[in-house]
Amino acid sequence: MKKPNSKTMTVSMGILLILLGTVAFTFAKPAQHKQDAKSPKQEQQAKPEKQQRQQQQEAKGQQEQHQADRPAQQGQRVQQGELRGVWQQHRAHSWQTEHRTWQQRGGYKGYRIPKDHFRGNFGPHHAFRMYSYPMLVVGGYPRFQYGGFWFSAVDPWPEYWSVDWYENDDVYIGYYRGGYYLYNRRHPRDRIAVTVFVN
Repeated sequence: MKKPNSKTMTVSMGILLILLGTVAFTFAKPAQHKQDAKSPKQEQQAKPEKQQRQQQQEAKGQQEQHQADRPAQQGQRVQQGELRGVWQQHRAHSWQTEHRTWQQRGGYKGYRIPKDHFRGNFGPHHAFRMYSYPMLVVGGYPRFQYGGFWFSAVDPWPEYWSVDWYENDDVYIGYYRGGYYLYNRRHPRDRIAVTVFVN
């Protein structure tokens, strides 16, 4: 039997190395494809910055709503003698230009009173005079309690209403086009946007 010479061994080693390289390349290729196949999923899982900001804002809104659901802890109680001063700060200079409907505000996003409870306790047949109910100032806005809920006025009141309307005028909570409003029987066309909060 002939001994392989060094030239033959070099060629054989070269062929062997080429074969090993080809095999290694072939097996490495699918792994890379698998990795490439994962990257679109990873991209889908990675949330865009805008979506993250929106989620942060929603979380902040929920936190504010949660805080507002406990008005007695967050707000400052208003004594009857201070009512005029509180309401005066929220009087419009030109109500026609200063007030906005819930549609103009982007829709009502507060608590919704169950329909049956609303029919039985709110609307034009359930008027009240505001001065006899508890009141707070929360975040600079007046908030009053009626029918088991707190209502925060987000609109100013019209400048042509009497200065003591909250003492002498019959008001009621109504629902109109997707949102809640405070109505004054002396001025039935005016609607002051209010947000509802749970005790």
